[in-house]
Amino acid sequence: MKRRGSAIQVIPSARRLIRSLRDLGYDFPQAVADLVDNSVTAGATRIKIDIHFEGPDSWLRIVDDGSGMDSATITEAMRYGSDQSYDDEALGKFGLGLKTASLSQCRNLIVASRTGAGRKRVEVRQLDLDYVSEANRWEIFALEASRCDARLVDPLEAGPGTVVLWQSLDRVLGFKIPWGKRARSALDSLATQLDLHLAMVFHRFLAGEVDGRRRLRILINGRNVRPWNPFATDEPATQVLPACEIDVQTPDGIGIVRFQPYVLPPRERFSSEEAFHRLAGPRKWNAQQGFYIYRAHRMIQSGGWSRMRALDEHVKLARAAIDFFPELDAAFEINVAKVRAVLPAYLKEELARPVESLVRAAQAAYREHSGSGTVARAESFAVPASGSSAARTPVRRALELAARKARERDALERIVIALRRTNPRVAKSLGW
Repeated sequence: MKRRGSAIQVIPSARRLIRSLRDLGYDFPQAVADLVDNSVTAGATRIKIDIHFEGPDSWLRIVDDGSGMDSATITEAMRYGSDQSYDDEALGKFGLGLKTASLSQCRNLIVASRTGAGRKRVEVRQLDLDYVSEANRWEIFALEASRCDARLVDPLEAGPGTVVLWQSLDRVLGFKIPWGKRARSALDSLATQLDLHLAMVFHRFLAGEVDGRRRLRILINGRNVRPWNPFATDEPATQVLPACEIDVQTPDGIGIVRFQPYVLPPRERFSSEEAFHRLAGPRKWNAQQGFYIYRAHRMIQSGGWSRMRALDEHVKLARAAIDFFPELDAAFEINVAKVRAVLPAYLKEELARPVESLVRAAQAAYREHSGSGTVARAESFAVPASGSSAARTPVRRALELAARKARERDALERIVIALRRTNPRVAKSLGW
């Protein structure tokens, strides 16, 4: 590179930049998932997440049994843009996740770590947003483990691992009265959302399906997270369509993308009602159709067609896994929070035909379902009232129309079934 003059080092303002880095697009479940990435990369097989409500002193703690970090490593890990290498299957990328994910939700981050069963020393580092903002310096604190809170050091008594503690949860508990019932309910709700998110994002790890890795166990407030496999591979009626592999050219060489399509069973062919409702997913059937994009077996995107087609009620049984590894990060435009992936234009062209085959198969399954005479859609709920052929009352028609526009036909179906059981007289008067 040709130099035009003497170099002048320009260090970013700590006060301004650290505040800006809080707004990289994380929500609470995504921020915690980014820390779970670090634990998985460290070889952890057990991750305990505790979310404790204590008004303004509420806190979150993540404990893993991974390889841990020594003094130099933990200090480097607290640096923004930490200088570390990632192997081909590492879930990290930019050296930012621990800090940006944590401070997107809290103002005080403390990390404690121990490297080996034979090494008793626990290293502790603190990153305090208020201190950095006031001092305007990129500084962290090395804390003496013997003087630290038992929440940090006690989990490391038995062996190696890492503890991450979030305090001053200003982005989590943004209430004027943080002791109130609304604040407690909000934290409980976040714990439920986190369970659903981790169950989906790490389902392959939780199910022990990743080659070369022991099965991962995640607990939230003492309860095991159950893996959520979007493809219902345990259901006998699930259709597994032919997979294909596509070469994607990058400046560094060729990467391989694997496309595996599935058609899930219609409702009456699921093994149970519980299984059908669980497989609907966090955003329910219509919104969960489409692509599930995985980077090194960790889910990045759940549902949607990446602008290749629109959501369609008749295709809601179609889901497909798209797998790639970190060498294709630039091609997929992976962002810091790892919550967005953009399909390369060439890949979209190559996927056009396989996606069309998937759509046709899903439409066929939907038509078979709709024509089977079973309860499938709001329109099929007709139960003649008092022998009259005009069973669809104005109220029923209005509800069905609203359900269609809101894309909540499945929800209306469940309500009607429950109403028939609990109050058949009212159901009949409405035309059901």
